[in-house]
Amino acid sequence: MAARPVEIKLHKRSKTLELVYAGNQRYVLSAEYLRIHSPSAEVRGHGRGQEKLQTGKINVGINGMEPSGQYAVKIVFDDGHDSGLFTWDYLHELCTHQAEYWQQYLHRLEQAKASRDPHESVVKLMG
Repeated sequence: MAARPVEIKLHKRSKTLELVYAGNQRYVLSAEYLRIHSPSAEVRGHGRGQEKLQTGKINVGINGMEPSGQYAVKIVFDDGHDSGLFTWDYLHELCTHQAEYWQQYLHRLEQAKASRDPHESVVKLMG
């Protein structure tokens, strides 16, 4: 059975999503972290090895969320991205593996000589 949060709070000012699970387990995920790990085909591709590294997302925020049945939530990001459903299982995975997944992302950025800052990404492409 999916680890469904008992409470979800969107903090627009800090651009974070707070998830509370049974036993008062609390996790705070940044909008950037959620955006770069979107389960959408735009981010994940249509199969292994087709993932697209997300760059320049440091300032992204969340405009809102919409429930999708009893199993997921759709997150609407302020950069226009709103595809991909975050299932309860996937959100819980993102919570419990946050440090590991974040380090992997930073490593991939470094390997690609890319940046979390959209302005640096543009400068590198142009310069």
